[in-house]
Amino acid sequence: MSDKDVTQVVLADAEGIAKAARILESGGLVAVPTETVYGLAARADSDDAVARIYAAKGRPGFNPLIVHVRDVEQAARYGDFSDPVIEDIAQVRWPGPLTLVVDRRADAALSDAVTAGLPTVALRAPAHPVMRRLLESVDFPLAAPSANRSGFISPTSAEHVLASLDGRIDLVLDAGPSEAGVESTILRIGPGDEWQELRPGPVDVAALYRHYHDSEMPSGRAPDGITVPGQLASHYAPGKPVRLEAREVAPDEFLIGFGDIKGDCTMSASGDVNEAAARLYGCLHEAALSDHPRIAVAPIPRHGIGRAVNDRLRRAATPPD
Repeated sequence: MSDKDVTQVVLADAEGIAKAARILESGGLVAVPTETVYGLAARADSDDAVARIYAAKGRPGFNPLIVHVRDVEQAARYGDFSDPVIEDIAQVRWPGPLTLVVDRRADAALSDAVTAGLPTVALRAPAHPVMRRLLESVDFPLAAPSANRSGFISPTSAEHVLASLDGRIDLVLDAGPSEAGVESTILRIGPGDEWQELRPGPVDVAALYRHYHDSEMPSGRAPDGITVPGQLASHYAPGKPVRLEAREVAPDEFLIGFGDIKGDCTMSASGDVNEAAARLYGCLHEAALSDHPRIAVAPIPRHGIGRAVNDRLRRAATPPD
């Protein structure tokens, strides 16, 4: 596509899913709904198709992509699931908002660009019924980072997708707003049973660790460099300065509220961190489009999915290099 083209938006019904499958088979780009955020999908076994993702997003080539699959059986074609704990976690927590980083199989039929030259691959079986029907209608896995320009706010609706990618992709499957609202948890279990939560999200990794070990998960140092999606220090940027932990607002600030702190957009008036996660990116999009030159965000508790919300806010507030 060229920037002069207009991206088509269709309902995520049987006809829309069939149209999306045909576009993907031919190497095109489709924004697809998942239970976390909208993803920009292309066939993960095609160098040309994956290159189109990077071009449409303006994404750095060193930033790997998550590969979406139907189930553990399909995932095992691309990654090593011989560790019984890893396989059990996948069997129990898939489909769902958990990405597992495993060693890439030598015979994996994936574009090298998907893993950005790394020896590991990030795999997820999403739970959204539309995404599941789409994966069942094609015979290849889908690389699908968030459907937004790189460094911008992640999309939780078809309108958010068009805000930065209209004319750059072929199709948007519109299934309404995403449910979870923040990207999947990313977990790596390395040699020696070393657990690393590489990105916080809806799944509680500490609880998973306690289930398998009956002890608290040790705090390990994150690996150096970019090893999985979403690790750039400045990410999810609204294009304006962001001030966190704000209890009062200045006249030139758009206030994103929480709980008793009411804002121009409030993530959760009742103080529910799950509701805040679902509304986070919607509020950031609203703030980005407002006339206010700066953004202030009320404090968010750091328990449960609040950890993921604070992680995304911290990255949104980090100035670009």
